[in-house]
Amino acid sequence: MAKRLQYDRLLFGATLVLLIIGLLMVFSASAMLSQERYATPYHYLLRQIFYAAAGLLALIGALRLDYRRLRSPLVVYPVLGVTLLLLGMVYALPARAHTHRWIYWHGFSFEPSELAKLALILFLAFWLDRHSQLDELRRCQDAWRGLRQPLAVLVPIIGLVLFEPDLGTPVALVLITAAMFYAAGLRLRYFAAAFLASLPGLYLLVFHVGYRRDRILAFLNPWAHARSYGFQIVQSLIAIGTGGLTGLGYMNGRQKLFFLPDPHTDFIFSIIGEEGGLFGASLVLAAFVVLLCRGLRVARRAPDAFGRLLAIGITSLVLIQALINMSVASSLLPNKGIPLPFISYGGSSLWFTLAEVGLLLSISQQAE
Repeated sequence: MAKRLQYDRLLFGATLVLLIIGLLMVFSASAMLSQERYATPYHYLLRQIFYAAAGLLALIGALRLDYRRLRSPLVVYPVLGVTLLLLGMVYALPARAHTHRWIYWHGFSFEPSELAKLALILFLAFWLDRHSQLDELRRCQDAWRGLRQPLAVLVPIIGLVLFEPDLGTPVALVLITAAMFYAAGLRLRYFAAAFLASLPGLYLLVFHVGYRRDRILAFLNPWAHARSYGFQIVQSLIAIGTGGLTGLGYMNGRQKLFFLPDPHTDFIFSIIGEEGGLFGASLVLAAFVVLLCRGLRVARRAPDAFGRLLAIGITSLVLIQALINMSVASSLLPNKGIPLPFISYGGSSLWFTLAEVGLLLSISQQAE
């Protein structure tokens, strides 16, 4: 009798816990805002439920897909082409909130940068697998020459996202790329050289762009700018500090009452800290730790290099975004527009993240 394939149930359970927490907190954080904008407290909740249902269907579809079918140039390069096309298409559409990040259609929006994350992970797993985990680069006197192809993919994607403008997503893409190359065996001296080479560009991108420079100043001393560009982080710190050990109770938070701007999106972790306290915030953190441990276990037991690198990339994507989001809400990092995976309101992020977990579960079915 053929062996029945089993997916990682702890990984799936941690995902469901985060998804349920997300639905509950989106309603709590958005009810008053939704009532004011749409005359109903359920607008954002119903949309998030729709996104979650679509995302779970994507997860199931990816789970039932043999991930090894993705290890083909007939899959990887068309996905890259569509990604670059959509990233370029946003510039032909009218700007929303002074940015070119979304494609709008019949009341729904799609953010191509979410597809870019998955496309980059898929390409890097394919390319690194084809290059025998950098064995060729280790023997090559000029390793940079061997990295031309991945750089030729990474640079246009980062450039198109960066000029939307969006600095947070390119930072996440670079960190994911670094994690995958490290897992593939690239020596640390290349990371150090790349970091030093990027410093002048980072300086120009941060300190020569007004609102980014203001965010750095707000990060260094938010209370000195509490009425201007430090307002959001101050309100976030008030929310987290007010929560104490056990929180104010579900739906009892005060900072979401038009103090903390758009609390259901990038700063939803602040509302979790306010209403759930240290206990609620720790529960969310613990779920992400479980996801990290199980994701690394899937990577370690993957039957081939492609599956291992794909698992590393997906796990890194989820955890890097979660770490950045929670660190921003706690004022441990400057403000970046990175959603909290599974929890922040938003269709593109939720759908793609659940689909990526589905791929991770697909790899776990083939684990040795």
